Amino acid sequence: MTIVKDTEALTATVVAEAQRRQEPDWLIEQRAAALQEQSHAGFLRVQRFNYWDWDLFATPTLSWAEAPADPAETGSPRFVQRGTTRLQASLPAELRAQGVVLTDILTAAREYPDLVRPHLMQVVRASENRLASYHQAYLNAGLFLYVPENVRIEDPVTVQFIQDAMTGEPLQVHVLVVAAANSQVAVTQHLTSQGDQPVTVNQVVEVVAQDGSQVKFASVDELGPQIRSSYQRRAAVGRNARVDWAIGLMNQGDTVGQCDTDLIGDGAQSDAKVIAITSRQQRVGINTKVTNHGKHTTGNILQRGVLKGQSELIFNGIGDIIHGASGAEAEQENRILMMDPGTHGDANPILLIDENDVLAGHAASVGQVDQQELYYLMSRGLDKPTAERLVIRGFLSAVLSAIPAVNVRQQLAQTIERNLQND
Repeated sequence: MTIVKDTEALTATVVAEAQRRQEPDWLIEQRAAALQEQSHAGFLRVQRFNYWDWDLFATPTLSWAEAPADPAETGSPRFVQRGTTRLQASLPAELRAQGVVLTDILTAAREYPDLVRPHLMQVVRASENRLASYHQAYLNAGLFLYVPENVRIEDPVTVQFIQDAMTGEPLQVHVLVVAAANSQVAVTQHLTSQGDQPVTVNQVVEVVAQDGSQVKFASVDELGPQIRSSYQRRAAVGRNARVDWAIGLMNQGDTVGQCDTDLIGDGAQSDAKVIAITSRQQRVGINTKVTNHGKHTTGNILQRGVLKGQSELIFNGIGDIIHGASGAEAEQENRILMMDPGTHGDANPILLIDENDVLAGHAASVGQVDQQELYYLMSRGLDKPTAERLVIRGFLSAVLSAIPAVNVRQQLAQTIERNLQND
């Protein structure tokens, strides 16, 4: 494919740096192709939300850090990365012996190409939109987790990514989870930042859940006010497999993102639960989508958001039942609570149904806090800020209580309380 003129120099730079790092040829070719895609790709569409004037495409210096050697095979499965530097990738010896792989994404591309290449940027493709092609071209951080057939990882795999905003370097962080047939794993991610320079984070998460597997992916996103972030998280779910999402969007900066689940195999299932709190002048636009491809598939979406200050929050819940997905079920609930008069919130349920023998439904609401509830609490001696926090906690409890991982539920509850107190 011919490289267009305005990307020729960038492509040469990216290719040279990737070769210096001894990346495999197939990954270098993917980077070059993605740069070409970026020149004409459209934007990720979030209905009723315009973010096209955001600066999300700064060119990194490409001075990526080399990962240190893996530590001893002790402790629970854990991965920590600050900026582009891997700080920890620990995995118990018994899991290594069973063939489990946990390492940074660039090391995995070199050392486990047969596992990585068939799936990297195949669930989310670089050609889909400009954010995805930019991510593929400049991918510089992330992890690869492989769980072999019939292996069950009992303890959650704990993951932490820290955007080092002291350097001003954009972060393109990629998470690739491949769960082979009849395997089971839970991943809990915490995305944070350090420093105060304006910078961006572009995350892609790809989950491949093969037949009969179970994957739970939970993330608490807690980036600072100076960071604009985007994310695309998607799962491809095989026959009788299940992928559950639990996402807490506690970022203080502008955010745009999409969480997709493709229920490909018959009997596939997914629950997607999302909480968001916005404040000040913050703008957040989110798509949460489940597509029923296989027969007798089940997809549920539950989203709840709280707006303060003069912030904006758009929730689009999308249930898509394609032709041939007979016996499919798609349910969604999208609710937004506006705490201040200057906020703007939309909860948009979208059902796309091209099959007769299905069950689908939705609920949506946007409203202000119940003044009677506030009055009742304040009449019992609580001041207004404390009463409002109690109302918010009650509003979000339907999602919090549905998160199965106790540690994630506690972490998210603590983050919510901290955000409300600091607002």
